[in-house]
Amino acid sequence: MERMDYFIRRFILVIPTFIGITILCFGLIQFVPGGPVEQVIMQMKGIGAGESGRGVEAGASISEQQRKAIEAHFGFDKPFYKRYWKWLVTDRLGMKMESYKFPNKTAWQLIKERFKVSLVFGITGFVLSYLVCIPLGIIKALKHNRMFDLGSSIIVFAGYAVPAFAFGMVLKMLLCGTVEGLWDFFPVAGFYSDNFAGMTFWEQSKDIFKHMFLPVLCYVIGNFAVLTLLMKNSLLEQISKDYVRTVLAKGGSFNRAIWGHALRNSLIPIATGLGSILTVMFAGSVIIEQVFEIPGMGRLSLEAIVGRDYPVFMGILSLTSVLGLVGNILSDFLYVLIDPRITFQKS
Repeated sequence: MERMDYFIRRFILVIPTFIGITILCFGLIQFVPGGPVEQVIMQMKGIGAGESGRGVEAGASISEQQRKAIEAHFGFDKPFYKRYWKWLVTDRLGMKMESYKFPNKTAWQLIKERFKVSLVFGITGFVLSYLVCIPLGIIKALKHNRMFDLGSSIIVFAGYAVPAFAFGMVLKMLLCGTVEGLWDFFPVAGFYSDNFAGMTFWEQSKDIFKHMFLPVLCYVIGNFAVLTLLMKNSLLEQISKDYVRTVLAKGGSFNRAIWGHALRNSLIPIATGLGSILTVMFAGSVIIEQVFEIPGMGRLSLEAIVGRDYPVFMGILSLTSVLGLVGNILSDFLYVLIDPRITFQKS
């Protein structure tokens, strides 16, 4: 009952937390220079969008009536609380608002177009990270300070030292035929080929695999070291606990002590990241998607930020906020499944 009350409180707190996050971000973008009003004024004056300082200065020559008409078009003539309420309720978290950068498309339409790509890409990378790192961390813990542990540590720290996007650029140069005389095994960019629709099912699967291989590899490398070392150190800590020595003292085998007792408790820190599976299609892939020109959510969010496309940016923010908050609750729930002794009672 205590745990049920805790989770109910956590779900209730999602609402005020979400409102606080969105109010803060919604308020900030209202005052950031280079917004839609300034951009329209610069276009009217024939000034490039990159010359934001000159654009605002030249905007002084625009008549007050014209400026007010532009502000009214974008809703900036209304008080802040009315604009936020319209975004929250009328426009349904901004999903019904039309994009500033992509005419005749709402924020939801753009998100829906990119959602499937990022979902496949994100879940594949997320699952592979855990499937590789957890077994590797367990083996490193069981072979602590041996040759395998030392040799794999070199690879792990090398992967940690190289940024994922830099690793992707090197792979793209070496394996995508961008440099004459080198291998041309994988496509340079995109998520599928131009003639994808005319392929058979197996040809389509092979095509997507070839397009995904390098980006997913970069994603896994980015999480490789942290997850592996976290798993190793957690298991080593559990092996040194008294309850493991008690199992061995009572005649239990080492395998039983490790696989039956220590391993389950060592998975508790790993469960912290499992809640992020709800946001894998939005986060952690912005630069990788940009390097490989993948039309996913990460690249869309970057385009929205650079292009001051506030409806799309706020739409992505609202989804990531909700999924992130629910993901944290999911992590707590996984704690309980892994170790029923965990309580959330205040001390």
